[in-house]
Amino acid sequence: MTMKAAPTEIHRAIDSVLRADRGRLLASLSASLQDFALAEDCLQEAITIALQKWGSTGVPEVPQAWLLSVARRRAIDNLRRSKVFTQKSRQLAMLQEEASDEQDRKHDIPDYRLRLIFTCCHPALNTSAQIALTLHTLGGLSTAEIARAFLVPTSTMAQRITRAKGKIKQAGIPFEIPDEPDRSARNQTVLKVIYFIYNEGYSVTQGQSQLRIDLCEEALFLARMMVDLSLDKAESMGLLALILFSHSRHRARLANGGGFTPLHLQDHTLWDVDMIAEGHALLEQALPLGQLGVYQLQGAIHGLHCAAPSAEQTDWSQIAALYTILMRMEPSKIVALNQAVAISFSGQTEAALNILKSIEGDLQEYQPFYAAKADILTRLGYSKRADKAYDVAIGLSKIDAERHFLLAQKKRLRNSRH
Repeated sequence: MTMKAAPTEIHRAIDSVLRADRGRLLASLSASLQDFALAEDCLQEAITIALQKWGSTGVPEVPQAWLLSVARRRAIDNLRRSKVFTQKSRQLAMLQEEASDEQDRKHDIPDYRLRLIFTCCHPALNTSAQIALTLHTLGGLSTAEIARAFLVPTSTMAQRITRAKGKIKQAGIPFEIPDEPDRSARNQTVLKVIYFIYNEGYSVTQGQSQLRIDLCEEALFLARMMVDLSLDKAESMGLLALILFSHSRHRARLANGGGFTPLHLQDHTLWDVDMIAEGHALLEQALPLGQLGVYQLQGAIHGLHCAAPSAEQTDWSQIAALYTILMRMEPSKIVALNQAVAISFSGQTEAALNILKSIEGDLQEYQPFYAAKADILTRLGYSKRADKAYDVAIGLSKIDAERHFLLAQKKRLRNSRH
């Protein structure tokens, strides 16, 4: 008897697959087709067919494998109808071979994600295009989400992504992991893109929750692969350690009924001790290599947070010192903001406020700046100024849980004045 599926069940199943496996599906299709746009079109066609068929057949046991199989068949049909059919014979033969093997490995989706990320990071594309294209294809972020991360209009980002896809196709850039020394030349860009994917998962720009676990785990998977593959072992291990330390705390961040809990208020017993131990072991291997880089420094900062028995016992002086080194290596307003926060907790609150004054003009639309400013002003006793800073931070926040936390902090501040 055929099991029917309700529309809500179908949409839930498709949303789940796309959040967890969109990158794997697109990477597999792109590797065979050598064409981003065609891979995306075929996957979208498969999704449309699923919406039509699953209502009567039910959701398949392995929906992602079903979607990949249908997308491959759509790709074969598209290639056969193509005006450049003879030029696509290699891709067609590969797809037909993969399709014929499906019964033998119906639960297996080839994992070409690292191959895809190296393709997106080809030097023929500029850095912003490399990052945007990877976030879109592998991370599954919408054009609007990427545009917000880059602080550009959605239309501008859409054009940037379209041009990047077109350039890869026109230049015949192969979907493969390059050999040395090309791989070494692209390593830093690939690490930067993985960092961006994790950062978007860790600090989502809008929605109910500040975390997207699927993106965090995608970045964690890719970082592990880079440690195995990369010639730049020290920085690859530094990035993996950074992600492990940060991700080890994700349960504590959401412990407040799914709400937002900042680091200094988290229950340390909810942290993942195995991830933390792995992070420390990676840094112990990386630092003696004598190739200090920004990811190792950031990993060391997060490692100090994770090593503290409690928030009160955090070594803020050491963290502030590491941010000073990081500022010399990679100066930015965001690093300066984090440095100011560390300095404030090390006992130099007025000095921290002076740093904030020096960077405020460049961060007027950056919500974390005003949240940090409000907290520092509160600790200095400047309650009226802190109240105004909270208002700005709340107005800029697009995360429900974060906004609720800031409203509670503002209410606590006002109650303390009465």
